[in-house]
Parts: sequence; structure tokens; C-alpha cells
Amino acid sequence: MKNTFFFILSVLSVFCFGQVKSVKIDTILAPDIGGIKQVIEIKTDDSNKPVLLFLSGGPGSSMIKNAEVFTNLLKDRFTLVQWDQRDAGKTLELNPSPNQPSVAQMEKDTYEVINFLTKELKQKKIYLLGSSWGNVLGFNMVKNHPELLHAYFAVNPVVSQLKSEKELLKTLKVQFKENPVANKELTNVHIPFTKDEDLFYLRKWLFYREGKEYVLSDDFKKGFLEWSKTWSPVWNEVMTIDLPKTLQKVDCPIYFFVGENDIQTSTAITKEYFKQLKAPKKGLFLFENSGHQIHKDEPQKFQNTIIEVIN
Repeated sequence: MKNTFFFILSVLSVFCFGQVKSVKIDTILAPDIGGIKQVIEIKTDDSNKPVLLFLSGGPGSSMIKNAEVFTNLLKDRFTLVQWDQRDAGKTLELNPSPNQPSVAQMEKDTYEVINFLTKELKQKKIYLLGSSWGNVLGFNMVKNHPELLHAYFAVNPVVSQLKSEKELLKTLKVQFKENPVANKELTNVHIPFTKDEDLFYLRKWLFYREGKEYVLSDDFKKGFLEWSKTWSPVWNEVMTIDLPKTLQKVDCPIYFFVGENDIQTSTAITKEYFKQLKAPKKGLFLFENSGHQIHKDEPQKFQNTIIEVIN
């Protein structure tokens, strides 16, 4: 099965207009990124279209499988790129990370991926979009390499996650004060997290609040704690990020997409950060019918807003 990820399906349609060639690409590549093979999917009907790279949430998640749902309009305007980060999706199937993932390592991976794309697709800059955790990687690029970006889309961004998790815990305690099981488990949550169960109970009751009853099962707990073995050290690093203190000015256009009902990455915290952030161009777009997954909750509005911005 590993060999399938080395398989490259490319349909080339070359039309010469002077020196410009239009190339249609539908390809899965696995270049060396950060010392391992990492899976990158590229789709476009014209390789001259600007590149839009998605940075998945998670950490440890992939956006490739369901991408058609939230890219069916964008594909007419962009060369679309999905990337499965280390220890996630097809990259994990191909080769697990030989070392414990860290924020610093994955920020380096992101920089390598963008450099690979600019060379492979012969473009000097790209559009970059971070979803949830993906913003940890995205804001690092905005801070350190704005020259590589046409613009950055921050979707439900991680801004001040320690503060956000504390607000989330307060909200859940109020909502579930009459539920003895929830009340007991949430009362035992420590922030900053001291054990994997702290984050588990917080996410368990957050997801239950959203109607996901499967979180009450033993299988969900087992799976979450297995995920924690790899990713809780990374999330503890994320808890130290405080963008209002460390990133007050950026040198590329930046656009915030915020779900009005998002309590996982606090909407109020993001709005306040947007107000103080200095940028050559910036915008704040609110999605009234969305929580933490805008691209799933309102995929059409999500795409149309991106298109409006680049227009």
C-alpha cells in the first residue's frame, strides 16, 4: 500500500501562449520533508492559477478525504494543495515520524512544503489557509516568511489557547452543572493540563454539547488517549502561544474567518486580537451558523468569502 503514495497521476494539457504553459495537474506527491516522505496532493486545471495551501487542524488530522465539499468552488480559481502533516493521514501510513513531533519541527516542515510548492509550480508566492491547529504553523509563516505569501486566511485560529481553554472550562461547567458525571469530570480538569485526561474530559463534554453522543463510549476514550500519546506534548506547547503579546504586526494581508458559535478557540479572543493587529490589509468575516468547523458548517459561504477577498 505504501507504494501507492509514490504513484503520481498527472494529466497534462499544454497550451502555449508565448512563453506561458497551462498544465492540468491531478497528482499525489511524496517529497522528502523534514527527513521523511510527506504526502502532498495538487489539483488544478491550470497550473498558472495561484496556489492555495490548506494547513489541517488537529493536530494529527487530514483534510484530503472530504476536500471536495469545501473546494468545489475554489477549484475554479486556485491550484489547490492539501498536505498531510507528519504523523497524520497518508503521511502517517507512508512513514511514521521517527521522533516525537514538536511545534518547531512542524513549523520547519511547513516552510519546506511551501518552498517545494513554489519551485514545483514555478510561483514566487502562495495563498495560505490555516484551520484551527493549522494556524500555529500558518502564523509562524506569516511572522517569519511573509514574502512567500500573497495573503493568509486564519480560520478559527489558535490565538491565546491557555485563556481560551480556561473560558471553555467555565462555559462547560455552567452548562453541565446538573449533570453529575460531567460535573465531576470537569471539576477534576486542571489548566494548564497536568495529565492527558484533562484535555480528554474537556473535549468530551465540548463534543457532547455539540450533539456527538459517541464521546460517551469507551472506544472514544481509548482512541483519544491513544492520540494523546503523540499529540498532548504538542498541544501543551500550543498552550504557551499568546499572539497578542508575540505578534502585533504582520507584513502580509491577513483575513480572519470566525464561527460565531466557536467556544473551542474563543471567538471573543479572536475578535479582540483582530482589532489590535496591524497589517497592510486585514478583514474579519463572521459565520453565524458555524462553530469550530467553518469549512464543514458553511462550505459555500466559506469558499465565496475567499473568492471575494482575492477579487
